[in-house]
Amino acid sequence: MIFQRALQREMVNAAGATFTVLFSVTVTWTLITILGRAAGGQVASSDVVALIAFTVLNYLPTLIILTSFISVLVAVTRSYRDSEMVVWFASGQSLLRWIAPVMTLAIPLVIIAGGLSFVATPWAQQKRTEFTERFNKREDLKRVAPGQFRESSSSNRVFFVEGSTGGGNTVVQNVFVNTEENGANSIVVARQGVIEADGKGGQFMVLKNGRRYQGTPGMPDFQSMEFERYSMRVQTKMPVAGADVTVDSISTPALLAAPNHVTLAELYYRMSPPIMVVILMLLAVPLGFVNPRAGSSANLILALLIFFTYSNLTKVVEASIKQGKTSFGMMWWPLHLLALLAALLLFAWRLNVNHRYHPLMLISGFKHRRFLRKAAEQAPQQKAQKAEAEIE
Repeated sequence: MIFQRALQREMVNAAGATFTVLFSVTVTWTLITILGRAAGGQVASSDVVALIAFTVLNYLPTLIILTSFISVLVAVTRSYRDSEMVVWFASGQSLLRWIAPVMTLAIPLVIIAGGLSFVATPWAQQKRTEFTERFNKREDLKRVAPGQFRESSSSNRVFFVEGSTGGGNTVVQNVFVNTEENGANSIVVARQGVIEADGKGGQFMVLKNGRRYQGTPGMPDFQSMEFERYSMRVQTKMPVAGADVTVDSISTPALLAAPNHVTLAELYYRMSPPIMVVILMLLAVPLGFVNPRAGSSANLILALLIFFTYSNLTKVVEASIKQGKTSFGMMWWPLHLLALLAALLLFAWRLNVNHRYHPLMLISGFKHRRFLRKAAEQAPQQKAQKAEAEIE
């Protein structure tokens, strides 16, 4: 049908424009966040691009939900604003005829949202955790960002370097190390430092051309000495397989294989995006009504409020399941059923308002007929009075 093809083409164009804007905002915000973490020495600068990709991939299900909702809403709103819906209703068509093309567009979006939620998002979260943990398990000196104070992995040393150069071993310039051990405090400053292996699996930070201060200044035990070469052992964390695994990085089959409050809550969170796509696209059809003489921003603001409320309530239910307050079988469906009933009630209300025999239209039609009948009764009297006036 020509109408369905034109409507689907319009919704696809609106979805493309909406997704482009939302995706650009998400990438920009993620870029700023991760670059700030890289500048603060929390992540490796070489992992910035990968971390941005993994983080954005986690947001894609939400972007798909919001894109599907806004695309249908924009198409329906434009039809009302351009008075196309007046022609549509005048020709005897119902608002229910919009469901078929909308659901045709919803099918691929549901598949995409489900694939992202059940497969891509857990994988991205797992890779992001691996990248972060790999950086946290690096040697102390390699974790130091030039120009910033950084605490060691054992929390008993503070490093500061003015600059660094790459190579086989990381070489740093103008090193400051403050060490606190067994209640004693020592400070080491050096012009250069490098990490060297001892051939037995251990690593040492070798400082060159520096000075070491130990003790409290002004006390008899205070010591100061210069050195050409000074070595201190660097604590290195070895990666532990399976460590720091979070539930959002577990694959969906693994969640199903180990049902408990935490895994079932995560399963509910992954089930929600495909369901929300269908319900919000249906809700957008009656919600898209707008007065052609008024602006079209009010329903868009209302739509955003509905989306954020629905999304937050989904997280509330997830938290309730995770804490064991409610069971998964009793809580995975009520919220979505209420949202679906709200969409159906809004459909019924819009169908009643747009019906040609709506009570308001009958009342206005009755008043109009009574006015015509009264005018017709007064017309002969007015003509007689006018004729008498002409005779006189």
